[in-house]
Amino acid sequence: MGKNIFLVIPFIMAATMISCNVSNDLETEVYETSAQGNSLKKITEFSTGENPVAVTINPEEKFQTITGFGGSFTESSAHLLYRLSAANRKKILDAYFSEAGANYSLTRTHINSCDFSLKHYAYAMVAGDKKLDSFSIEADKKNNLIPLILEAKSISKDGFKIIASPWTAPPWMKDNNNWVGGKLLPEYNDTWALYYSKYVEAYKKEGIDIWALTVVNEPHGNGNNWESMHFSPEEMTAFVQNHMGPILAANGKANVKILGYDQNRAGIKEWVDAMYKNDSTSKYYAGTAIHWYESTYEVFPEALQYAHKKAPGKYLIQTEACVDSEIPHWNDDAWYWKKEATDWGWDWASEKDKYLHPKYAPVNRYAVDIIGCLNNWVDGWVDWNMVLDKQGGPNWFKNWCTAPVIVDPEKDEVYFTPLYYTMAHFSKFIRPGAVKIGCTIADKELLATAVKNPDGSIALVLFNPTEQAKTIAIQLNNKTKNISISAKALQTVIIKS
Repeated sequence: MGKNIFLVIPFIMAATMISCNVSNDLETEVYETSAQGNSLKKITEFSTGENPVAVTINPEEKFQTITGFGGSFTESSAHLLYRLSAANRKKILDAYFSEAGANYSLTRTHINSCDFSLKHYAYAMVAGDKKLDSFSIEADKKNNLIPLILEAKSISKDGFKIIASPWTAPPWMKDNNNWVGGKLLPEYNDTWALYYSKYVEAYKKEGIDIWALTVVNEPHGNGNNWESMHFSPEEMTAFVQNHMGPILAANGKANVKILGYDQNRAGIKEWVDAMYKNDSTSKYYAGTAIHWYESTYEVFPEALQYAHKKAPGKYLIQTEACVDSEIPHWNDDAWYWKKEATDWGWDWASEKDKYLHPKYAPVNRYAVDIIGCLNNWVDGWVDWNMVLDKQGGPNWFKNWCTAPVIVDPEKDEVYFTPLYYTMAHFSKFIRPGAVKIGCTIADKELLATAVKNPDGSIALVLFNPTEQAKTIAIQLNNKTKNISISAKALQTVIIKS
């Protein structure tokens, strides 16, 4: 692998010939991505052996309704995409947003600048402008963020939801008058709440609907490294309850969802306790946003279960994840399957938490986390940057990381990493409105999850991180189907209604 890929390549429908064809009761289509080189390839013949692993699907056991899967529009991605040829830009956007591609349905973008911007900027930089008369999103037109979202919209047949998150208010609204750290000054509570309203309105005038807002990205901060603004759980809830929620509603934007928290999931308990303390505190919250950076392998199921039980009618959406603290490996598919990557915690985690940050395989990290989230009430999962360069940027703080698609703008070259295909296994086949259903697998080394799509089909996702191929016996409504999954492989099985 490790080559440039045209749009048709990610979804080749040619069959992989393995061994004997197995005919059972269930009508299925099987797509596999593997360390051996399959990239969402349709499999029609399987090598099956004795002692198959039973996967039992129970459509009568129902859990959360799926909101969607996708990635994030950042200034860095926009900057790179508009340095490529129009043909390569279209190839990437088709791969992400077309029906033939990954068909992303849930996305995120930033309000004001973030670390994956070229420099600091905000939409209102006149100090003391409480009415925001100076507010303008012209910066997002010039940096191609708005043109990028509009181009993606033109490709997407079903459309996609957008979650918008600020990393910080403009410095003049904060107690430290700085882009990094600090808190919102109480005298600007209403001004900052109005800021969201003006942002939603301005984007709508450009033809872009904002589906949801998070109050702030990572309210605990980020070690005072890049744009941030701090809230405690009680401070954020009071701001939403008394300022953000009422002002959005008064300005006709009550339909825009407000998601609280927006940081690592292990710390979620104190946040949902404050957010959903009573009817008054929870009134304006539509749900909770979470990140994955607290561990390279641990999903924190108890924390997710707790958040769901605290507010079972609210959204629980993973809004950011990436292979962080890594410079991308260019045209090296094998690296993404090996336990060679490290994250921020490899160097910086406290001694008591270092066990959560071992070396890991990037594909494994994505597959394990998405399946684990789906199996613990999470209804949406959003990746971070859609496109980065060979350095893992641009990023004004030099906070490099990896994206599913890597580009070399100088040579106008594109590399679809295995992470792109990993995301597509979920986003392409699990559609908004799908319902997570019962699914068990009789092998502790394997992972599985299943949903029933709005069209009646069932999507079963299997992950085999072991060094051995496995025979799988799918059982559904007294019908069976035997298939096989390769060693170190991710599969999506579509079971026709």
